[in-house]
Amino acid sequence: MKKFETELPENYDALKKQANYTSSWRDRLNAVQALSAYKHEKIIDLLNNRMKNDTVYKVQIAAYEALVAFGEKVEKPAPARFDIIKGTDKIFLRVKKSLPKDHTYEDFKVKLEKMRIDIFNTYEGEKGEAFDSWLKDMWETTTSQR
Repeated sequence: MKKFETELPENYDALKKQANYTSSWRDRLNAVQALSAYKHEKIIDLLNNRMKNDTVYKVQIAAYEALVAFGEKVEKPAPARFDIIKGTDKIFLRVKKSLPKDHTYEDFKVKLEKMRIDIFNTYEGEKGEAFDSWLKDMWETTTSQR
Protein backbone atom coordinates (compact mmCIF):
# COMPACT_ATOMS: atom_id res chain seq x y z
CA MET A 1 0.00 0.00 0.00
CA LYS A 2 1.23 3.45 -0.92
CA LYS A 3 2.39 5.76 1.87
CA PHE A 4 1.01 9.28 1.96
CA GLU A 5 2.12 12.41 3.76
CA THR A 6 -0.30 13.20 6.58
CA GLU A 7 0.60 16.88 7.06
CA LEU A 8 -0.61 19.64 4.79
CA PRO A 9 1.97 20.71 2.20
CA GLU A 10 3.62 24.09 2.76
CA ASN A 11 2.00 25.39 -0.42
CA TYR A 12 -1.49 24.13 0.52
CA ASP A 13 -3.16 27.54 0.24
CA ALA A 14 -1.74 28.07 -3.26
CA LEU A 15 -2.75 24.56 -4.33
CA LYS A 16 -6.23 25.02 -2.88
CA LYS A 17 -6.64 28.25 -4.83
CA GLN A 18 -5.32 26.54 -7.98
CA ALA A 19 -7.69 23.57 -7.50
CA ASN A 20 -10.64 25.97 -7.53
CA TYR A 21 -9.42 28.20 -10.37
CA THR A 22 -12.35 28.22 -12.81
CA SER A 23 -10.51 29.51 -15.87
CA SER A 24 -8.04 26.65 -16.21
CA TRP A 25 -8.90 22.99 -16.02
CA ARG A 26 -5.18 22.20 -16.44
CA ASP A 27 -4.35 24.17 -13.29
CA ARG A 28 -7.11 22.36 -11.40
CA LEU A 29 -5.88 18.98 -12.63
CA ASN A 30 -2.28 19.79 -11.67
CA ALA A 31 -3.39 20.89 -8.20
CA VAL A 32 -5.47 17.73 -7.68
CA GLN A 33 -2.51 15.60 -8.74
CA ALA A 34 -0.14 17.48 -6.40
CA LEU A 35 -2.55 17.22 -3.47
CA SER A 36 -2.99 13.48 -4.08
CA ALA A 37 0.26 12.82 -2.22
CA TYR A 38 -1.16 14.17 1.06
CA LYS A 39 -3.80 12.29 3.02
CA HIS A 40 -5.24 15.02 5.20
CA GLU A 41 -8.85 15.85 6.14
CA LYS A 42 -8.77 19.26 4.40
CA ILE A 43 -7.39 17.69 1.22
CA ILE A 44 -9.96 14.89 1.31
CA ASP A 45 -12.70 17.55 1.55
CA LEU A 46 -11.20 19.51 -1.33
CA LEU A 47 -10.85 16.39 -3.50
CA ASN A 48 -14.44 15.38 -2.74
CA ASN A 49 -15.54 18.83 -3.89
CA ARG A 50 -13.55 18.59 -7.14
CA MET A 51 -14.84 15.06 -7.76
CA LYS A 52 -18.48 16.13 -7.34
CA ASN A 53 -18.43 19.64 -8.77
CA ASP A 54 -15.70 20.08 -11.36
CA THR A 55 -16.96 20.75 -14.87
CA VAL A 56 -14.14 18.75 -16.51
CA TYR A 57 -14.39 14.98 -16.23
CA LYS A 58 -10.59 14.50 -16.23
CA VAL A 59 -10.36 16.55 -13.03
CA GLN A 60 -13.25 14.63 -11.46
CA ILE A 61 -11.55 11.31 -12.23
CA ALA A 62 -8.18 12.47 -10.89
CA ALA A 63 -9.87 13.48 -7.61
CA TYR A 64 -11.80 10.20 -7.51
CA GLU A 65 -8.64 8.12 -8.04
CA ALA A 66 -6.83 10.03 -5.28
CA LEU A 67 -9.71 9.46 -2.86
CA VAL A 68 -9.81 5.74 -3.69
CA ALA A 69 -6.04 5.55 -3.15
CA PHE A 70 -6.61 7.16 0.28
CA GLY A 71 -9.08 4.37 1.07
CA GLU A 72 -12.15 6.61 0.89
CA LYS A 73 -15.43 4.97 -0.11
CA VAL A 74 -16.60 7.12 -3.02
CA GLU A 75 -18.66 6.52 -6.14
CA LYS A 76 -17.02 7.04 -9.50
CA PRO A 77 -18.47 10.14 -11.15
CA ALA A 78 -20.38 9.67 -14.38
CA PRO A 79 -19.45 11.77 -17.41
CA ALA A 80 -21.79 14.66 -18.22
CA ARG A 81 -24.46 13.65 -20.70
CA PHE A 82 -25.51 17.10 -21.86
CA ASP A 83 -24.15 20.65 -21.73
CA ILE A 84 -21.43 20.91 -19.11
CA ILE A 85 -22.22 24.60 -18.69
CA LYS A 86 -25.87 25.58 -18.84
CA GLY A 87 -26.81 27.98 -21.64
CA THR A 88 -23.73 27.38 -23.77
CA ASP A 89 -25.77 27.56 -26.97
CA LYS A 90 -26.97 31.07 -26.06
CA ILE A 91 -23.39 32.14 -25.32
CA PHE A 92 -22.22 30.78 -28.68
CA LEU A 93 -25.01 32.72 -30.38
CA ARG A 94 -24.04 35.91 -28.54
CA VAL A 95 -20.41 35.51 -29.62
CA LYS A 96 -21.45 34.80 -33.20
CA LYS A 97 -23.73 37.86 -33.29
CA SER A 98 -20.89 40.07 -32.03
CA LEU A 99 -18.84 39.24 -35.13
CA PRO A 100 -19.27 40.50 -38.72
CA LYS A 101 -21.68 38.43 -40.84
CA ASP A 102 -18.84 37.03 -43.00
CA HIS A 103 -16.62 35.99 -40.05
CA THR A 104 -14.63 32.75 -40.15
CA TYR A 105 -14.53 29.86 -37.73
CA GLU A 106 -11.12 31.09 -36.53
CA ASP A 107 -12.63 34.53 -35.82
CA PHE A 108 -15.35 32.85 -33.76
CA LYS A 109 -12.85 30.66 -31.87
CA VAL A 110 -10.60 33.62 -30.97
CA LYS A 111 -13.57 35.76 -29.90
CA LEU A 112 -15.03 32.96 -27.74
CA GLU A 113 -11.68 32.48 -26.03
CA LYS A 114 -11.43 36.22 -25.34
CA MET A 115 -15.03 36.69 -24.21
CA ARG A 116 -15.56 33.47 -22.27
CA ILE A 117 -12.25 31.80 -21.38
CA ASP A 118 -14.09 29.77 -18.73
CA ILE A 119 -16.33 28.10 -21.30
CA PHE A 120 -13.56 27.77 -23.88
CA ASN A 121 -11.23 26.19 -21.34
CA THR A 122 -13.82 23.86 -19.82
CA TYR A 123 -14.92 22.42 -23.14
CA GLU A 124 -11.33 22.20 -24.37
CA GLY A 125 -10.52 20.08 -21.34
CA GLU A 126 -13.65 17.96 -21.64
CA LYS A 127 -13.46 17.34 -25.40
CA GLY A 128 -9.70 16.86 -25.63
CA GLU A 129 -8.48 16.30 -29.19
CA ALA A 130 -12.06 16.44 -30.51
CA PHE A 131 -12.49 20.01 -29.22
CA ASP A 132 -11.69 21.81 -32.47
CA SER A 133 -14.03 19.72 -34.61
CA TRP A 134 -16.76 19.93 -31.94
CA LEU A 135 -16.41 23.72 -31.69
CA LYS A 136 -16.46 24.08 -35.47
CA ASP A 137 -19.65 22.01 -35.58
CA MET A 138 -21.18 24.20 -32.87
CA TRP A 139 -20.19 27.31 -34.86
CA GLU A 140 -21.74 25.91 -38.04
CA THR A 141 -25.00 24.92 -36.36
CA THR A 142 -25.44 28.09 -34.27
CA THR A 143 -27.75 30.29 -36.27
CA SER A 144 -28.06 34.01 -35.91
CA GLN A 145 -30.85 36.04 -37.41
CA ARG A 146 -29.35 39.26 -38.70
